[in-house]
Amino acid sequence: MSIIKSPRGEQSLDVFFIPKTIAVIGATDKENSVGKTILMNLTTGTFKGIVFPVNPKRNEILGFKTYPDLKSIPQEIDLAIIVTPASSVPGIIRECSEVGVRGVVIISAGFKEVGEEGVKLEQEILAIARKSGIRIIGPNCLGVMSPLTGLNATFAAGIANAGSVGFISQSGALCTAILDWSLQNNVGFSAFLSLGSMIDVGWGDLINYLGQDPQTKSIVIYMETIGDARAFLSAAREVALNKPIIIIKPGRTEAAVKATASHTGSLAGSDDVLEAAFARSGVLRVNSIADLFYMADVLSKQPNPKGPKLTILTNGGGPGVLAADALIIGHGELTDITQETIEALDKVLPPTWSHHNPIDVIGDASPERFEKSVKIAIEDPNADGLLVILTPQAMTDPTATAEALKIYAKAGKPILASWMGGASVEDGKKILNEAGIPTFSYPDTAARIFNYMWTYTNNLKLIYEIPSLVYDEKVETPDRKLTAEIIAKAGSEGRTILTETESKNLLRAYNIPTVPTSIADSIDKAIEDANKMGYPVVLKLYSATITHKTDVGGVVLNIDSPEAVRFAFDTIKNSVTTKVGAEHFQGVTIQPMIKSDGAYEIIIGSSLDSQFGPVLLFGTGGQLVEVFKDRALALPPLNATLARRMMERTKIYHALKGVRGRAPVNLEELEAILVCFSNLVVEQPRIKEIDINPLMASADGLIALDARILLHDANVDLTTIPKIAIRPYPTQYINEWMTAENLKVIFRPIRPEDEPEMVRFHQRLSEKSVYLRYLEAISLNQRTNHENLVRNCFIDYDREIAIVAEMNNSKTGLLEIVGVGRIRKSIGFNSGSIAIVVRDDFQGAGIGSELVKRMIEIGVDEKLSLINADVLSENENGISMLKNLGFTIRESAKEGIVHAEFLIE
Repeated sequence: MSIIKSPRGEQSLDVFFIPKTIAVIGATDKENSVGKTILMNLTTGTFKGIVFPVNPKRNEILGFKTYPDLKSIPQEIDLAIIVTPASSVPGIIRECSEVGVRGVVIISAGFKEVGEEGVKLEQEILAIARKSGIRIIGPNCLGVMSPLTGLNATFAAGIANAGSVGFISQSGALCTAILDWSLQNNVGFSAFLSLGSMIDVGWGDLINYLGQDPQTKSIVIYMETIGDARAFLSAAREVALNKPIIIIKPGRTEAAVKATASHTGSLAGSDDVLEAAFARSGVLRVNSIADLFYMADVLSKQPNPKGPKLTILTNGGGPGVLAADALIIGHGELTDITQETIEALDKVLPPTWSHHNPIDVIGDASPERFEKSVKIAIEDPNADGLLVILTPQAMTDPTATAEALKIYAKAGKPILASWMGGASVEDGKKILNEAGIPTFSYPDTAARIFNYMWTYTNNLKLIYEIPSLVYDEKVETPDRKLTAEIIAKAGSEGRTILTETESKNLLRAYNIPTVPTSIADSIDKAIEDANKMGYPVVLKLYSATITHKTDVGGVVLNIDSPEAVRFAFDTIKNSVTTKVGAEHFQGVTIQPMIKSDGAYEIIIGSSLDSQFGPVLLFGTGGQLVEVFKDRALALPPLNATLARRMMERTKIYHALKGVRGRAPVNLEELEAILVCFSNLVVEQPRIKEIDINPLMASADGLIALDARILLHDANVDLTTIPKIAIRPYPTQYINEWMTAENLKVIFRPIRPEDEPEMVRFHQRLSEKSVYLRYLEAISLNQRTNHENLVRNCFIDYDREIAIVAEMNNSKTGLLEIVGVGRIRKSIGFNSGSIAIVVRDDFQGAGIGSELVKRMIEIGVDEKLSLINADVLSENENGISMLKNLGFTIRESAKEGIVHAEFLIE
């Protein structure tokens, strides 16, 4: 049995881009006014819809009949443009609700940017809009352009050229500057709009919309604030798999964040968190407005490089060196050209050529010499891309050289060109651009763009890569009961800081190895414990209030005798009493002195970001952690691959692999610790900040020597703190069920590691099952290609949940996927569509019905109002099953298909 998902259908944001009727509320003919400019932009262009001016004081404006209010307009209004004072807007939104307006653009300013009164106005507007289903862009925005349909609902001086770039900006002023730039540089747009204060429609909404728009090939964003971080990341990650998303965001500089209980707070700057978020979602961030559009152009013309190595071919030594400098400074690499390539070039170049990369073909290079050299260079197996630089010398022919090189536009590797100079190279640049080879006036710009291309590829690689499986019993079964008891005890005592012992016990509950630790409140107890543990030992301050023990003289190392224990106890007690007061001394902890020979100190931590919620940190640890600042940030949750990629971004990672005769650290075990730590952060929202510093790493093993954990106050409402930006694995949907034949089925959400098993699942589907599922014959190769399975396995649980049914194979003893159910939220609507398919040899066992029941359960949990599915009319078993489960069946507009709906009360 199989059920298919319904088609895209109408989208809630269509009203902003293809409205049939528009009301301009606040229209006027006053010179240089926003109301007049918007009305003229709508009525003097190529927009085919009907425009109704609204102004209670006028009967006619610019020759158009004018209406006193929305209720007086004789037609239903799709889109309202509001340019009246801020205080009047709530009343207008209420009127929009009464007459059925579906979308509103609020141009007016005077909202949260002016203070508390403006915030109240926004809240009032949003409450009315939410109740009536109105979508709002703005307030305080330039408006919306749809150049492909001629819609110009802005107060800009003109409309953008039609094209394939979707441009979204928070800044209206920047929009007008970009508009002027684009007209001068002949850049075209499929959509062009500013969002202003984003009280409703935000980044996620528009990325979703433009991601599904076939006319939009790339999305370019000027961002000032992130808004709803989860909605942005959810949309960006899915759309980035198909279309480039390129962002410029100001605000890289920042004041240092002061640490509270953990080092992580001082290391995780907000802009670095944003970088981690962009990388996690496949988004490319650039540093200049020009680079925004360079990248949109380049990514539409050339393939992504598979690595960071660029070959530079030039007829001028100096420009080649400039390009090489820019490449390396930007973390790209020069191709190490092979001996075979050198020998091939020797046959076509003068003896004086450079014999290395950059390849200097000498200033008198003819078009033929350029062409032969490019052919050899692009075929070098070490090269990930090629930059060709031409400087206009007396014997150079820029136009003929461009003609000779244009055949390499589709060489399979990215090829960029820098035709340096003025009028003499313009024809050559035009030839290359039209052929699909992007050109740049300066070679360092071209090198920078190549580095961006590689960054973009690397970001996507994180999404496409199959993670290794570390979901063994160790990772999946933490002691959540013990964790809850530790946190509850601290809360009942009014504490927000866990003691070192509590912190280590909590880590152990999540299977993170920690050094054995005991507590002593007297010298005799300290000596007794040290004798049992064996020397040498370490004594540390035990305190419910002090976390950075070294700051108050609270750590003594290498204690090798009972007398030394006595001295260390007194030393710590006296130092703490002198520096902060005796009330902060509750005793000491004793732990064995771990040998540090050949070991590395690592920090693993988490702190709370105001936009993205919990953020993870990994890097070089120890007392000088803030000095070295060798760290990488990532958003939880992690899998093994994401953990490894996080580690790879640090300098210490290279040492952990083994250097200078030292044996390597067990990196797989370190990955597992990071995944366990990530699960801890995700599952325990009462934790505000946490450090493991240091985690000692050596070939002998990994062990946490110290830990600090800061909790939210027990009275804090957890719904008020920043939520985790990427929805974690929904463990609540893991459960068991027995078939009528008493066979156990495990139902659980799909995960990225399931890709290999999903290949085997598809191999066991019959052609009939495939046809019922997809409405057409789709080959096994199409269904199981890596990119397709990534989309189906590495899903965003905030927008889609797939439940797999697993059963044990009696012959192999391994679990196999025998069915999959999927529920996907409809973008812009409070509904979801479902899809299920069961392996042929298990059809009729009731698994399909159980999967649908679970889809309904998820729909209820997600607070959806409707679940729907389209079913082939010939699928009698599926239709009957849905009826029995409470679905209403009706005819669909598509022949041969019936539509099923389940209304959630």
